[in-house]
Amino acid sequence: MFVAMNRFHIVPGHEEAFENIWKGRESSLAEMPGFQSFHLLRGDTNTEEGYTLFASHTIWASKDDFVAWTKSENFRQAHKNAGDNRGIYLGPPKFEGFTAVVGA
Repeated sequence: MFVAMNRFHIVPGHEEAFENIWKGRESSLAEMPGFQSFHLLRGDTNTEEGYTLFASHTIWASKDDFVAWTKSENFRQAHKNAGDNRGIYLGPPKFEGFTAVVGA
């Protein structure tokens, strides 16, 4: 199993707009071999540093399946409008990938 996460720092006050972007997205993830699940997670607002933390979280059967997604036309289509809402982001997302070692 491979877990792919992108962490986003969102300008406080723009959380609902960010969530609506994701809720309104057309997704073809379910069509991709090895895709298992997706979640958008909302963390706390860090008032000292001025952002609200979000993470997109996908689970794949393997890292190879995830890499194939990132090279697919489905991926390009899903991210074609990624720059349209730059004002709500404090920088680009930070990717983190994990291979499962132990699981239930």
